[in-house]
Amino acid sequence: MKKAPIRIASAQSYISKNVQENGAEIRRLMTQAQQQGAGLISFPEGAMSGYVAAQIKDWKEVDWQELQIELELTRQLAGELKIWVVLGCNHQLSRPHRPHNSLYVIADDGSIHTRYDKQWCSYNETTNWYTPGKGLCTFEVDGWKFGCAICIEIQFPELFMAYREAKIDCMLYSVYRDDRMFGIQAQGHAACNNYWFSIANAQQASENLTSKMIGPNGQIQASCPSNASTFCLSTLDESEPDFDIALHKARPWRAIARHTDFYKSGNITDERSSDKQIL
Repeated sequence: MKKAPIRIASAQSYISKNVQENGAEIRRLMTQAQQQGAGLISFPEGAMSGYVAAQIKDWKEVDWQELQIELELTRQLAGELKIWVVLGCNHQLSRPHRPHNSLYVIADDGSIHTRYDKQWCSYNETTNWYTPGKGLCTFEVDGWKFGCAICIEIQFPELFMAYREAKIDCMLYSVYRDDRMFGIQAQGHAACNNYWFSIANAQQASENLTSKMIGPNGQIQASCPSNASTFCLSTLDESEPDFDIALHKARPWRAIARHTDFYKSGNITDERSSDKQIL
């Protein structure tokens, strides 16, 4: 069944050590995005809580109670605005376990729909800061299926292949990293897997990697200016002519090639094929 187009905001919020400031900025951008027709807005890694080694130097610095208050205010506003929110935030676990590096998926009724916990953490994160998560995170909005990933996970193509097998339409990727290569890799994942790819990066890490939406052909569809706390808007539309080959030819063909015996049916017996040492 053909899906109606949906408008997505990829945020590039400024992230402070003060969670009240983060909450206020997140809610400002949510409101603006909703006023401009967005049905979903995705925020950077650590957007609410701050990110370790940047805003957080020790877990003792974190006021989890204050963080909970800001999350509740944001959840309530999502319900009032009727907008989906994907929000980067540290998630506290029971002692003595270290927190997860997470994305809260807040539904447009204000409920916590699900949560993604970063699986592929860096060595430093795994040994000093975070508990790695488990499993993919997918959810649907108006028939569109979304997946979630965080930061260094861009280096693990098997994750994005797994999301392709889960038949997502759009990857929501949150990051706190000023690395141009991450953007190039995201374009590659989008083009190879034929799905949209949203990047939400922090303002202070946006000199070389701005928040953006990449189309299922790997081309940049919309992008934020660098060094600004803002968002860019883009529309997911399956009938867009520029994406016809990627969505309606390449994606189904590659599925056939991967999951059937199509190529085996063309196997032949020919010495000129089997002998690898002849001209």
